[in-house]
This record gives sequence, structure tokens and C-alpha cells, in this order.
Amino acid sequence: MPTTYLTREGYDKLQEELEYLRTVKRREVAERLHEAMEGGELIEDAEYEAAKNEQAFVEGRIHELETILANARIIDPSLSRSEIVQVGAKVTIQEGSNEPETYTIVGPAEANPREGRISNESPLGRALLDHRIGDEVRVDAPDGPFTVKILKVE
Repeated sequence: MPTTYLTREGYDKLQEELEYLRTVKRREVAERLHEAMEGGELIEDAEYEAAKNEQAFVEGRIHELETILANARIIDPSLSRSEIVQVGAKVTIQEGSNEPETYTIVGPAEANPREGRISNESPLGRALLDHRIGDEVRVDAPDGPFTVKILKVE
């Protein structure tokens, strides 16, 4: 599995979620399953099916988090202080005459465009990497290509 880039905050948040799922949520789902099994006809019991589905989801998420955290590389904010865009950098860009927009480049596990955090694997994030202030960068997006200018890198 490829390296997953995470901020310290993102790593800690995923670690907390994993701990919650392992300790609290697993127990809750096990109790639901136990209660549903005591309810009688398992084949026709909707509660039992719902509990089994929830158990599968929880176990899948636990596995996903374990894999992400095992392959995580913590982004060192001190290394992102340059003129070159890299994971962990805060980048201000402008497309044409639109208002400038600022994004932090993070790994996919922490991406949330509404909060200004874009993945280094997204079309925009991938296009910005390794460019510097003043560069005009072509972004090959699903809706078609566009060009942005890098105004600032922090």
C-alpha cells in the first residue's frame, strides 16, 4: 500500500477513531447481535441483519484505519516552509480573474475541500506539487482542464 500523508492532528484523529471502534463500537454491536439472536427466528429478524451489517461496516473501517495508520507518514510542517508546493504546504492560487483561494495540501485521508484541505492525489493537488510561487499550472480536472497561478506558498 502506498504511503498515506497525514498531519499530526489527522493522525491523532484517526487513531482516536480506531480506538473508539475497537473498544466502544465493537462492544455495542456485539450486544446488539446477542440481543437479536435471543429474539427468535434469526433468518427473518431484521434487527439481526442490521446488526450484522453494522458489524461488517465497523470491522471494515477498523481494517481501513489500521492500514492507513500503518502506512502513515506524518507531515513535518517545518519542511513545508519553502517556495515549492509539497504535501503540508498552504497554497494560495488564482484562476483567471476569480478570487484567490487558499488550500492546504494533505493526504487523501484528511482531504476536505470545504475546509480548504485538498488531497495530494486530487487533480488540483497533484498539479500543484513541485511548482513554485508565480508558476501557472495546468490542472487536468474531470470537467476539463483549467489553469491556476500560484500566488503564495506557506
